Amino acid sequence: MTSKHNEHGEGNGLRYGVGSMQGWRCEMEDAYHAKTGLGESLEDWNYFAVFDGHAGDNVAKHCAGNLLQRIITTTEFGNNDITKGIHTGFLQLDESMRDLPELATGVDKSGTTAVCAFISRQHLYIANCGDSRAVLCQNGQPIFSTQDHKPILPGEKERILNAGGSVMVQRVNGSLAVSRALGDFTYKNVKDLGQCEQLVSPEPEIFCRDREPADEFLVLACDGVWDVMSNEELCQFVHNRLQISDSLVDVANQVIDTCLHKGSRDNMCIIIIVFPGAPTVSEDAQKREEALEAHLRNRIEEILEKMDPVEYGMLLKTLANEDIPDLPPGGGLHAKSSYVSKVFKELHPKLAETSEVGKY
Repeated sequence: MTSKHNEHGEGNGLRYGVGSMQGWRCEMEDAYHAKTGLGESLEDWNYFAVFDGHAGDNVAKHCAGNLLQRIITTTEFGNNDITKGIHTGFLQLDESMRDLPELATGVDKSGTTAVCAFISRQHLYIANCGDSRAVLCQNGQPIFSTQDHKPILPGEKERILNAGGSVMVQRVNGSLAVSRALGDFTYKNVKDLGQCEQLVSPEPEIFCRDREPADEFLVLACDGVWDVMSNEELCQFVHNRLQISDSLVDVANQVIDTCLHKGSRDNMCIIIIVFPGAPTVSEDAQKREEALEAHLRNRIEEILEKMDPVEYGMLLKTLANEDIPDLPPGGGLHAKSSYVSKVFKELHPKLAETSEVGKY
C-alpha cells in the first residue's frame, strides 16, 4: 500500500512535513502528532511525536491524541521542570490506559513505541521509549541520536531478567522486539515491582539540548525507516533533497519511497522538522538532478533497446551495476526507483504493472 498520508505546517520559525505509508503490512499501526504553538504561555513551543504501534493501532492512536496534553498539564511542566514533566506525563498516560475498556479486559493487547520532541526558542527536549528514533542533523551529518531500546542492551536485559522474564531471539520472552513501550500490559503485571521495573517499561529516556544556529533539521521516524537507512544515510539524503525541493512533504515521501525500495517491510512514518539553518533550494543542485534524470532516461532507453525479452527487474540490476554520477547520497539508485519506473512505463506501457513494487 504505497499511498501516502501527508501533513505540513510552520510556526515559531520552524517548518515541518509528515509522510506515512502502510507499505507491506496488512494494517497501518503508526500514528503521529505535530503542532506548532501549544497555546497560552506555550505559544512559542512546538511538539512533534511518532508512535509505532504493534499488535493493533489502538494504543498508538490513543497516545497520539493524548500524550501532549498529559505532559503539559503536569505540575512539573507547569513549574518549568520540562524533563520531569515529560517523564511524569509518559508514566501517567501509560497507567491511565489500563482503564480503557478494551485494554482492561485484555481483548486488546496492543502497545506502541514513542519518540517526541518539544522545541522552544532556546531548547530542544527529546524523549524516546522504544525503537522509534530521533536524529538531529548539522552540516549533513548526525550530531545527536536517541538510542533504540532493545532487549539485548545490558541495562534492559537486566531489568527483564529481574522481572522474571527472558531474552530469546533478541526479544522479550521471545516475542516482543522492544524493551520499552506504552501499553503492552501483558508484560507489566509482575507484582511487587514498580512501573518502570516490569518486563516492558513505559519510562522514556529524555535528552535536553540547547538549540544552535548550525542545527539543520530534526527527524523523528519509526523503525520502518531505520531498518534500512542509517543515521548518516538519512541525514545525507534529507540534506541533499532540501537543495532540490522546498516541499517537506515531497522530501518525506522520497524518504519512505526510498526505504521501500531498499527493502523495508514495515509501516513507515517520518516527521522532518526544519530549522533556520537548513539548506535551501540550490539552482546548481537542481541542474545536477536534471542532468542525473536525463542520464538515467538515456541509459534506460539504451538498455531496453538491447533487451529481449524486456524485464523491469533486469533493467534495475543492470543500472545497479553501473557507475551513475550524482545519485542522491544516502539513497543511491533506490532513491530514483520511482523515476526509473516512470520512464519504463512510458516506454513499455503494456508492461507497466511489472514495474510496481513487489512485481519484479
